[in-house]
Amino acid sequence: MPQDVALGIDVGTSALKGVLVAADGSVVATASADYPLSTPQPGWSEQDPALWWDACGRVCRRLVETPGVTVVAVGLSGQMHGSVFLDRSGAPLRPALLWNDARTGAECAEIERRVGADRLLAITGNRASAGFQAPKILWLRAHEPEQAAQIAKILVPKDFVRLRLTGALATDPSDASGTLLADLARRRYSEELLAACEIPRSWLPEIMESAAITGRVCADGAAHSGLHVGVPVVGGAGDNACAAVGAGVIAAGSGVCSLGTSGTVFVHATRPLIDPEGGLNGFCAATPDGWHVMGVVLSAGGALRWYRDSFEPGSGFDALLDQAASVAPGADGVAFLPYLAGERSPHLDPSARAAWVGLSLAHDRRHMVRAVVEGIGFALTDCLDRMRALGAAPPALVLVGGGASSRIWREILAAQLDLALELRVAQEGPALGAALLAGVGVGLWPTLEAATARAVPRVGERVEPDPDLAARYRTLKPLWRALYPALRVARDPR
Repeated sequence: MPQDVALGIDVGTSALKGVLVAADGSVVATASADYPLSTPQPGWSEQDPALWWDACGRVCRRLVETPGVTVVAVGLSGQMHGSVFLDRSGAPLRPALLWNDARTGAECAEIERRVGADRLLAITGNRASAGFQAPKILWLRAHEPEQAAQIAKILVPKDFVRLRLTGALATDPSDASGTLLADLARRRYSEELLAACEIPRSWLPEIMESAAITGRVCADGAAHSGLHVGVPVVGGAGDNACAAVGAGVIAAGSGVCSLGTSGTVFVHATRPLIDPEGGLNGFCAATPDGWHVMGVVLSAGGALRWYRDSFEPGSGFDALLDQAASVAPGADGVAFLPYLAGERSPHLDPSARAAWVGLSLAHDRRHMVRAVVEGIGFALTDCLDRMRALGAAPPALVLVGGGASSRIWREILAAQLDLALELRVAQEGPALGAALLAGVGVGLWPTLEAATARAVPRVGERVEPDPDLAARYRTLKPLWRALYPALRVARDPR
């Protein structure tokens, strides 16, 4: 007799991943499909939404062919903040502007002028950031007015997949709070902000909680995906909120650190936590009574990939990290700022730029790659130290993402954060969290707590910070932090 499974789908920046989870918590099958990213100009980051839908079809078809399973629910996760502009027929008007697109600096300033920076922070928990949806809407109006005049709906990536799969328009509180148009505490859109930005409420999808059923697979969705008509699709959540669920981080004070293309530090709370300087992000969590405070480093694993592709093409990441391990902490005086795509936390500076500082004839590629790894870690430490100042001081962080697979990087990062890092025995990331939300939505598990207790893998390794290494990084941290303001002045002496 076929076993019931929940399907989680994660619409990532470089690939779409799917995972099937059974009622006993076991991962039955996984599949993924890659797609490209477009950077037509410096600071721009775009993707054709058709790539996500094509990948969704390929992944779902592979998974539904798994012997002995019946998919009873679908949950969706995906990259946050991306803007998919749709016309009245539901067709995209242009490629989507992604979370790491930095073209909207002027529009961010305009939003803060209209609303007031302090008022915006009080309502949304965030300053205006180039990656968010609201400034992208203003940019489209200013620079592509013909497309802007045809807007009927604006969706984030996962909700575009929902529309194609079900015909339904919906989003969840975590992604809604990443639009810069939502009231964080009330988990709904802010009429004040919509009016200030002159954005019709009709352009935005309904907000529904993450485990709520938002629609069912329609005939066209079934034909494309191989799923049965009528399978429920729940709200899901943004990738970081779903990754937290997949890591079992749903209790106040627990946290996650992610080493993916971007890097994040995420701490769960039962009330909104707002950084008074706006250097951190406040978002709704995937739990109906939860919020989280988050710091985002735009180029983490992406910075290491850039280094590899630019200077040592063809090298494996393990080989690069072995080089880093051969150099003493501090890279013999070489430091790296990882602001290749601007920065979001804690500086909120889309024009920030990366740099190596301290190079001499005595240095080589080993020092450069060590500095890259340490620069990413110091940037994440910037975020965690801000959280600690707000009272969000997790006893440990669950480490997820591709960088978590490197023992060398784990040890360096634990020392820089001066905090224990825990690894799960298996990592399925946001897709697992989306599957658990789907299962809760249809009663496969009675609560999210029950779902994570059953399905989240146990801790496979706990990395304690080496005391001597941590002490060395405490000495280096203020020196590294002095670089950004110095280089910012050099870039713009005004």
